[in-house]
Amino acid sequence: MDVTNRFVLDFAMRFARQRSGARVLDFGCGDCHLVQAGLAAGLDMAGADVYYGGSAARAEAEQSGLLGSAVREIRYGRLDYAAASFDLVVNNQVLEHVADLDGTLGEIHRVLTADGAVLSIFPARDVFREGHIGIPFSHWFPRNSRLRFYYVWGLRRLGLGTWKQEAPTCRQWAVDKLGWIDAYTHYRSRREIFDAFGRFFVSQLRESDYIRYRLLDRPGRKALAALADVPVVAAAARAVFRKLAFLVIVSRKVAP
Repeated sequence: MDVTNRFVLDFAMRFARQRSGARVLDFGCGDCHLVQAGLAAGLDMAGADVYYGGSAARAEAEQSGLLGSAVREIRYGRLDYAAASFDLVVNNQVLEHVADLDGTLGEIHRVLTADGAVLSIFPARDVFREGHIGIPFSHWFPRNSRLRFYYVWGLRRLGLGTWKQEAPTCRQWAVDKLGWIDAYTHYRSRREIFDAFGRFFVSQLRESDYIRYRLLDRPGRKALAALADVPVVAAAARAVFRKLAFLVIVSRKVAP
């Protein structure tokens, strides 16, 4: 698993140690790798995903043998779980793909226990790099903008971008990837995000936790991790991180 999924798993493990018998849901679990790792680590963990057309994760989920048992499909925006089924819901790089954020958060609220928590990791609109195709600022342009197309095409010709093998030419790559962004991503401002979260949860930004975990994830970085705890350094690191990567939000359920 990549470092972000390892952070999510570590968060869930620490949560479960504090709350005996805690049940965890990976919302938008995709290929089920995190659910598999959680179950192997002894967590009572389940998953859910819509398996939308922009991802090939469904095939891997089927191969895992968990789809239909520990992992269930989300249909018509509804989770196939009873109310108050989970103590913790985690989602990693999922909510920027959700068209109806209020409806999704309401459904997470429904399946969460009264004192449950949510860990959400996803980018806001003001992030510099569009992480799905690797072209900075490409999500800042209006959709169907010719300037956006020439900008993305030009940067792809200079060697930027990810998943480069998926198109025979740089031009076709730009067409395909911009079409994917338009179809499957919904970037929101931080104000829009926190307004939506505030209707269901009390939330805190916790990027410092992720930064510290990432520093300690590799040997020889304890000194840097300690430096990241210095208030001025931590504030600067959080501000830069939110612009280059994503938000890390920890939420607690509030009464409807």
